Amino acid sequence: MVGPTGSHLDSGESFTGLPYSYNALSDGAESTLESPTNRPRPIRTGLLVISGLLVSALVMVLVGVDNTRDVTIIDAKARGHVPLLHEPPLAESLEVQVSRGKQQAAMERAMGISDLGLRVPQVSRGKAKGVSEKANRFLNSGLRALAFGWTDEQLRWQRSAYHFQPKENWMNDPNGPLYYKGWYHFFYQYNPNAAVWGNIVWGHAVSKDLIKWRHLPIAMTADSWYDIDGVWTGSATLLPDGQIAMLYTGSTSESVQVQNLAYPADLSDPLLINWVKYPGNPVLLPPPGINVKDFRDPTTAWYTTQGKWRITIGSKKNRTGISLVYETDDFKHFKLLDSVLHAVPGTGMWECVDFYPVSLIDTNGMDTSVNGPHVKHVLKASLDDDKKDYYALGSHDEERGVWIPDSTVNDVGIGLRYDYGKFYASKTFYDQEKKRRVLWGWIPEADSELADIKKGWASLQAIPRTVLYDQSTGANLLQWPVDEIESYRTNSRDFVNVTVRPGAFVPLHLGSADELDIMAEFEVDREALEKLPPSNEEYSCSGSGGAAQRGALGPFGLLVLAAEDFSEHTPVYFYVNKGKDGNLKTFFCTDILRSSVAIDVIKDVYGSTIPVLKGEKLTMRILVDHSIVEAFAQGGRTCITSRVYPTKAIYGDTKVFLFNNATDATITASVRTWQMSPSPALQVSIGLHLLLILFTFFKIGFHCS
Repeated sequence: MVGPTGSHLDSGESFTGLPYSYNALSDGAESTLESPTNRPRPIRTGLLVISGLLVSALVMVLVGVDNTRDVTIIDAKARGHVPLLHEPPLAESLEVQVSRGKQQAAMERAMGISDLGLRVPQVSRGKAKGVSEKANRFLNSGLRALAFGWTDEQLRWQRSAYHFQPKENWMNDPNGPLYYKGWYHFFYQYNPNAAVWGNIVWGHAVSKDLIKWRHLPIAMTADSWYDIDGVWTGSATLLPDGQIAMLYTGSTSESVQVQNLAYPADLSDPLLINWVKYPGNPVLLPPPGINVKDFRDPTTAWYTTQGKWRITIGSKKNRTGISLVYETDDFKHFKLLDSVLHAVPGTGMWECVDFYPVSLIDTNGMDTSVNGPHVKHVLKASLDDDKKDYYALGSHDEERGVWIPDSTVNDVGIGLRYDYGKFYASKTFYDQEKKRRVLWGWIPEADSELADIKKGWASLQAIPRTVLYDQSTGANLLQWPVDEIESYRTNSRDFVNVTVRPGAFVPLHLGSADELDIMAEFEVDREALEKLPPSNEEYSCSGSGGAAQRGALGPFGLLVLAAEDFSEHTPVYFYVNKGKDGNLKTFFCTDILRSSVAIDVIKDVYGSTIPVLKGEKLTMRILVDHSIVEAFAQGGRTCITSRVYPTKAIYGDTKVFLFNNATDATITASVRTWQMSPSPALQVSIGLHLLLILFTFFKIGFHCS
């Protein structure tokens, strides 16, 4: 396999090569079980019961331990091939869904059938207040979609097991993440009253490992004139004297966006439960020439060589996206610099701007204030127009207060993206404990608002990712799930050197398959690569028919969240073609066109091209967690996050398959999978306690006999 550093793994090696080492953090609590009450009963019956419980305890221990020696090897030649449908029924495009919805509505009216509350209401959320639209794309297309008849069981399945989300209601942007006194802190945009956007306050949670979270009381509420209409996005800055400055955007009662300062009430409290708003708020008003609804989301501050702190705030002038730069000594009084940090015409409003350094020579992250000869600076903006996060690499000229992109072709808003799926309003922070840059990203829903209200929650966060400069390509970042997620792996399975011929698939027998971590590598038959003639084919993930569109060298990859009969499945795959110049071009895609038979979910094909260097195998990692699928190719050069809402491929009916829908090339694949347990340490602890208790009872029963 290949990790984020590109190191290869043969079948006998262990998975290594991640950019950071990790020692599992103690969970801080062990489970204890009291002995059952002794009751008079026949000894034989008691021993039978105890034996059954003993078997159960052993199962719990074995399930909770990651026994990588216990592997299953599937040989495709031995099992044979079952033909994959070459032209499976294409899921309807959004336009077709709109047309069909209108036709069905007209038919119902002709038949005298009323709506009966079965249609998704067209309600805009956020836009009138001066933030990006929070309703899904059905609204933006003018579709009153028919609501699918979701059952409670189906909706319960959608909730994630190891991704962050509040216990209920609506969540969006990540805010002010930081590490403080042994705890990771995460704040987020939260509606405490409903599963739709509105009434935004700051939720708050803490964690020891970025995976398992403890929910705390709301950190900041909309209780002052300068944020009465919403406590919006902000960032934390750790000061050298130990203080924390939290700058955030507030929306006034007249929807004017202003910047405010807050700080912890008690710095000795590692949980930072109570926060105080600066009495002199707001500290910044929209400057002349900037619309009052286009001035939001201050960044973490960086310290200059002149002894000043600087921040940047997203905005726009006409259709040009810009990042304004302010300078301060005390976070209470600010000066606007004459020049903007950067501007890109035609990109519209820049939200949630982020600005940070990455090392060209090291594999550690960097504090936000670092600059120098071996440093590149990342500038990222979330575009209000298309709801996507774009980044670019460049150089920071501190003296002039500007940032210069390495490539105008890949400038902010027109080039590289953090993620080519559902991923928005992202924010990084520097983890000084582990010397890494960590990225958070909001994953919105892609179903109907009606379904969200019924299930009682909406949205989640991507697994936090480490961010590094790709020293191999020199042109992009590498994003990889934080190492801590690996401590939640259990039940490893290996499928080594599986041959998958054109038009075939191979089932991977995993048991439960809706909470997985999957690592896979693929090799394309070299003879097929060499024989393939140059082509004028123009391919794109989003413009294709998904995994059903066949080419000489693709698509091939994995089907996850798949039903036994393929009526629902989500392919994550590579597609390779050879251009007119004879060079190979590789695409990495996720196809959710056939992911669900439900009619009120958005179905797209996500993805992009991906650099593949000479000698590299094609590699992917997939995190499956119920209704979210995160995919990473070539060690994190390209990432795709998808929301998936199957109706049949849920619980025990979820399957995983290797597939190859290429016409000319045979693929050799090696796959390693892990089941993901929300609390493996606790599971093992409970199992061991049960063994101890049952052993004691067994001894008592033996003496009684």
